[in-house]
Amino acid sequence: MTDRSTLADVPGLVTVENTGPDELVARCQELTSQTYPHQQVYGEYCTIHEYVDCPPKAAYDYLSRGHHLEEWTCSLRDFEPTGTPGLWVGRDRLEEGTRIYCRVEAHPGAMTVDYHCAWDQGDELWMIYLMRVVPAALVLGRPGSVITWTNCRHPYYRNNPRPDLAPHPARRWVGEYWDLFYAGHTLEMNNLKAILEHRHRNGLPVSTSPAKRAAR
Repeated sequence: MTDRSTLADVPGLVTVENTGPDELVARCQELTSQTYPHQQVYGEYCTIHEYVDCPPKAAYDYLSRGHHLEEWTCSLRDFEPTGTPGLWVGRDRLEEGTRIYCRVEAHPGAMTVDYHCAWDQGDELWMIYLMRVVPAALVLGRPGSVITWTNCRHPYYRNNPRPDLAPHPARRWVGEYWDLFYAGHTLEMNNLKAILEHRHRNGLPVSTSPAKRAAR
Protein backbone atom coordinates (compact mmCIF):
# COMPACT_ATOMS: atom_id res chain seq x y z
CA MET A 1 0.00 0.00 0.00
CA THR A 2 1.24 3.49 -0.88
CA ASP A 3 2.19 5.70 2.03
CA ARG A 4 0.32 8.83 1.00
CA SER A 5 2.00 10.87 3.71
CA THR A 6 5.03 11.06 1.40
CA LEU A 7 2.88 13.16 -0.98
CA ALA A 8 1.72 15.66 1.62
CA ASP A 9 4.29 18.30 0.63
CA VAL A 10 3.78 18.00 -3.13
CA PRO A 11 1.91 21.13 -4.30
CA GLY A 12 -0.92 21.06 -6.80
CA LEU A 13 -2.06 17.43 -6.55
CA VAL A 14 -5.75 16.83 -7.30
CA THR A 15 -6.95 13.54 -5.86
CA VAL A 16 -9.95 12.09 -4.07
CA GLU A 17 -8.12 12.76 -0.82
CA ASN A 18 -8.38 16.53 -1.24
CA THR A 19 -11.16 16.94 -3.84
CA GLY A 20 -14.72 15.61 -3.72
CA PRO A 21 -16.19 13.64 -6.67
CA ASP A 22 -18.44 16.51 -7.78
CA GLU A 23 -15.55 18.95 -7.74
CA LEU A 24 -13.39 16.48 -9.69
CA VAL A 25 -16.04 16.27 -12.39
CA ALA A 26 -16.35 20.06 -12.44
CA ARG A 27 -12.58 20.44 -12.80
CA CYS A 28 -12.57 17.99 -15.71
CA GLN A 29 -15.42 19.86 -17.38
CA GLU A 30 -13.46 23.11 -17.10
CA LEU A 31 -10.59 21.43 -18.96
CA THR A 32 -12.85 20.11 -21.72
CA SER A 33 -13.71 22.22 -24.77
CA GLN A 34 -15.69 21.63 -27.94
CA THR A 35 -12.80 23.00 -29.99
CA TYR A 36 -9.10 23.58 -29.30
CA PRO A 37 -6.63 26.00 -30.93
CA HIS A 38 -4.07 24.24 -33.12
CA GLN A 39 -1.20 25.63 -31.03
CA GLN A 40 -2.71 24.25 -27.82
CA VAL A 41 -2.98 20.73 -29.23
CA TYR A 42 0.14 20.55 -31.40
CA GLY A 43 2.39 23.30 -30.05
CA GLU A 44 4.99 21.10 -28.36
CA TYR A 45 3.88 17.54 -29.17
CA CYS A 46 2.30 15.96 -32.22
CA THR A 47 0.64 12.55 -31.79
CA ILE A 48 -1.41 10.66 -34.34
CA HIS A 49 -2.86 7.17 -34.24
CA GLU A 50 -4.61 4.76 -36.59
CA TYR A 51 -6.23 1.35 -36.71
CA VAL A 52 -4.63 -0.95 -39.29
CA ASP A 53 -6.08 -4.27 -40.44
CA CYS A 54 -2.74 -6.09 -40.27
CA PRO A 55 -1.40 -8.44 -37.56
CA PRO A 56 0.67 -6.61 -34.92
CA LYS A 57 3.85 -8.65 -35.43
CA ALA A 58 3.77 -8.07 -39.19
CA ALA A 59 3.20 -4.32 -38.67
CA TYR A 60 6.04 -4.15 -36.15
CA ASP A 61 8.42 -6.09 -38.38
CA TYR A 62 7.63 -3.74 -41.25
CA LEU A 63 8.28 -0.59 -39.21
CA SER A 64 11.45 -1.98 -37.66
CA ARG A 65 13.11 -2.31 -41.07
CA GLY A 66 14.23 1.22 -41.82
CA HIS A 67 14.31 0.89 -45.60
CA HIS A 68 10.51 0.79 -45.57
CA LEU A 69 10.57 4.51 -44.78
CA GLU A 70 11.10 4.90 -48.53
CA GLU A 71 7.70 3.28 -49.12
CA TRP A 72 5.33 5.00 -46.72
CA THR A 73 6.84 8.43 -46.04
CA CYS A 74 6.10 11.24 -48.46
CA SER A 75 9.66 12.37 -49.07
CA LEU A 76 12.40 10.14 -47.57
CA ARG A 77 14.26 8.28 -50.31
CA ASP A 78 17.52 6.56 -51.29
CA PHE A 79 18.78 5.38 -47.90
CA GLU A 80 22.25 3.86 -47.80
CA PRO A 81 24.50 2.75 -44.93
CA THR A 82 27.13 5.19 -43.72
CA GLY A 83 30.46 4.15 -42.29
CA THR A 84 28.90 4.13 -38.81
CA PRO A 85 27.16 0.85 -37.85
CA GLY A 86 23.38 1.28 -37.73
CA LEU A 87 23.43 4.78 -39.20
CA TRP A 88 21.89 5.35 -42.62
CA VAL A 89 21.76 8.43 -44.83
CA GLY A 90 19.16 9.27 -47.44
CA ARG A 91 17.53 12.22 -49.15
CA ASP A 92 14.61 14.25 -47.87
CA ARG A 93 13.07 15.38 -51.13
CA LEU A 94 10.89 17.87 -49.29
CA GLU A 95 13.84 20.23 -49.71
CA GLU A 96 16.24 19.95 -52.64
CA GLY A 97 19.70 18.65 -51.78
CA THR A 98 18.84 17.82 -48.15
CA ARG A 99 20.41 14.74 -46.59
CA ILE A 100 18.68 12.98 -43.71
CA TYR A 101 20.46 10.64 -41.33
CA CYS A 102 18.57 7.90 -39.49
CA ARG A 103 19.10 5.16 -36.93
CA VAL A 104 16.31 2.74 -36.00
CA GLU A 105 15.86 1.66 -32.38
CA ALA A 106 13.32 -1.16 -32.20
CA HIS A 107 12.20 -3.20 -29.18
CA PRO A 108 10.16 -6.30 -30.06
CA GLY A 109 8.85 -6.95 -26.54
CA ALA A 110 7.03 -3.62 -26.41
CA MET A 111 6.71 -3.35 -30.21
CA THR A 112 8.17 0.15 -30.20
CA VAL A 113 10.07 1.57 -33.16
CA ASP A 114 11.89 4.87 -32.77
CA TYR A 115 13.50 6.64 -35.71
CA HIS A 116 16.37 8.87 -34.56
CA CYS A 117 16.98 11.32 -37.40
CA ALA A 118 18.55 14.65 -38.31
CA TRP A 119 18.88 16.79 -41.38
CA ASP A 120 22.36 17.56 -42.74
CA GLN A 121 24.46 15.66 -40.17
CA GLY A 122 24.56 12.33 -38.36
CA ASP A 123 26.42 13.26 -35.19
CA GLU A 124 23.38 14.43 -33.17
CA LEU A 125 20.13 12.69 -34.10
CA TRP A 126 17.59 14.99 -32.49
CA MET A 127 14.52 14.51 -34.74
CA ILE A 128 13.02 11.50 -32.98
CA TYR A 129 9.86 9.79 -34.22
CA LEU A 130 8.34 7.53 -31.56
CA MET A 131 6.07 4.76 -32.86
CA ARG A 132 4.32 1.88 -31.13
CA VAL A 133 2.26 -1.04 -32.40
CA VAL A 134 -0.51 -2.20 -30.05
CA PRO A 135 -2.54 -5.38 -30.66
CA ALA A 136 -6.02 -4.16 -31.54
CA ALA A 137 -7.43 -7.26 -29.85
CA LEU A 138 -6.31 -5.81 -26.50
CA VAL A 139 -7.63 -2.28 -26.92
CA LEU A 140 -10.43 -2.50 -29.50
CA GLY A 141 -11.53 -6.12 -29.24
CA ARG A 142 -10.86 -6.77 -32.93
CA PRO A 143 -8.03 -8.22 -35.04
CA GLY A 144 -5.30 -5.98 -36.35
CA SER A 145 -3.12 -3.23 -34.94
CA VAL A 146 -3.32 0.23 -33.45
CA ILE A 147 -0.28 2.31 -34.41
CA THR A 148 0.66 5.47 -32.52
CA TRP A 149 3.22 8.05 -33.61
CA THR A 150 4.52 10.94 -31.47
CA ASN A 151 6.90 13.81 -32.18
CA CYS A 152 8.25 16.19 -29.55
CA ARG A 153 9.23 19.74 -30.48
CA HIS A 154 12.95 19.73 -29.81
CA PRO A 155 14.45 23.27 -29.58
CA TYR A 156 16.37 22.63 -32.80
CA TYR A 157 13.07 22.68 -34.70
CA ARG A 158 12.98 26.41 -33.94
CA ASN A 159 16.66 27.08 -34.59
CA ASN A 160 18.92 25.16 -36.95
CA PRO A 161 22.03 24.24 -34.92
CA ARG A 162 24.17 23.83 -38.05
CA PRO A 163 23.10 26.33 -40.73
CA ASP A 164 26.57 25.98 -42.22
CA LEU A 165 25.64 22.48 -43.43
CA ALA A 166 22.57 23.55 -45.42
CA PRO A 167 22.89 22.60 -49.11
CA HIS A 168 22.06 26.18 -50.15
CA PRO A 169 21.17 29.42 -48.29
CA ALA A 170 17.53 29.44 -49.42
CA ARG A 171 16.76 25.96 -48.09
CA ARG A 172 13.79 26.00 -45.68
CA TRP A 173 14.48 24.51 -42.26
CA VAL A 174 12.49 21.45 -41.15
CA GLY A 175 11.10 23.34 -38.15
CA GLU A 176 9.33 25.75 -40.47
CA TYR A 177 6.96 22.88 -41.28
CA TRP A 178 6.05 22.14 -37.64
CA ASP A 179 2.50 23.53 -37.92
CA LEU A 180 1.94 21.08 -40.78
CA PHE A 181 3.33 18.04 -38.95
CA TYR A 182 -0.11 16.73 -37.94
CA ALA A 183 -1.38 16.96 -41.50
CA GLY A 184 1.81 15.64 -43.08
CA HIS A 185 2.13 12.74 -40.68
CA THR A 186 -1.53 11.91 -41.20
CA LEU A 187 -0.86 11.58 -44.93
CA GLU A 188 2.06 9.28 -44.17
CA MET A 189 0.08 7.21 -41.66
CA ASN A 190 -2.57 6.77 -44.34
CA ASN A 191 0.17 5.53 -46.69
CA LEU A 192 1.39 3.12 -44.02
CA LYS A 193 -2.13 1.81 -43.43
CA ALA A 194 -2.76 1.37 -47.18
CA ILE A 195 0.45 -0.61 -47.74
CA LEU A 196 0.06 -2.89 -44.72
CA GLU A 197 -3.61 -3.61 -45.36
CA HIS A 198 -3.15 -4.20 -49.09
CA ARG A 199 -0.35 -6.71 -48.59
CA HIS A 200 -2.00 -8.48 -45.67
CA ARG A 201 -5.41 -8.79 -47.33
CA ASN A 202 -3.90 -10.09 -50.56
CA GLY A 203 -1.65 -12.65 -48.91
CA LEU A 204 1.53 -10.82 -49.94
CA PRO A 205 4.69 -10.54 -47.83
CA VAL A 206 4.23 -7.43 -45.72
CA SER A 207 7.94 -6.68 -45.47
CA THR A 208 10.25 -6.43 -48.47
CA SER A 209 13.99 -6.70 -48.98
CA PRO A 210 15.91 -3.44 -49.42
CA ALA A 211 16.70 -2.56 -53.00
CA LYS A 212 20.33 -2.92 -54.00
CA ARG A 213 21.83 0.43 -54.92
CA ALA A 214 23.89 0.82 -58.03
CA ALA A 215 27.48 1.88 -57.41
CA ARG A 216 27.93 5.63 -57.55
